[in-house]
Amino acid sequence: MLCLAVFGVVWCALAIAPSDRADWLLENGPVFLVVPFLVWSYRRYRLSDRAYVQATLFLMLHAIGAHYTYSEVPVGDWVRDAFGLTRNHYDRVVHFAFGLLMLRPIREIGFRGREPGPVARVYFSVAGVALWSLVYEVVEWAVASIADPAAGTAYLGTQGDQWDAEKDMALALLGGIIAAAYDEWADRGAARSRP
Repeated sequence: MLCLAVFGVVWCALAIAPSDRADWLLENGPVFLVVPFLVWSYRRYRLSDRAYVQATLFLMLHAIGAHYTYSEVPVGDWVRDAFGLTRNHYDRVVHFAFGLLMLRPIREIGFRGREPGPVARVYFSVAGVALWSLVYEVVEWAVASIADPAAGTAYLGTQGDQWDAEKDMALALLGGIIAAAYDEWADRGAARSRP
């Protein structure tokens, strides 16, 4: 409930006067599906507190990107200017964060009630992150090609990079691999400390 309340406050604050209302609506499509699903499934398919906290952190990063449009988030502009970069990389950070933060919820949903061996756990958890990253990129492309061209361009946020979708998916995959490696290391440490 605390995660839902915190996210609700952040989301409502960022829903006020976004940079581009059409883009904001497109970006919040997944939020309009995921948050009600998590609320509905709370009693039926409860995840760990850690999974809810990580999902909340990711959704807050996403809400910031939706408010400003990903290519215009001020902290990304500051980093771009400070380091002489050619683009605002906030979207890349969020794609990496998707893999890093959402691996745990994906893992818990995927392995509900059964615990596979470590190889299967890592393989299928990382594959789940890669799958959802791919689905997001495909939906993003489809919506942008159907939507108003101006809103579609803001929604895609490629910033002139023809390989934007592939780089975004690679970063989500890298985040997922790091999260899976950490989870396995933490699980082994916990198993060794049990009497």
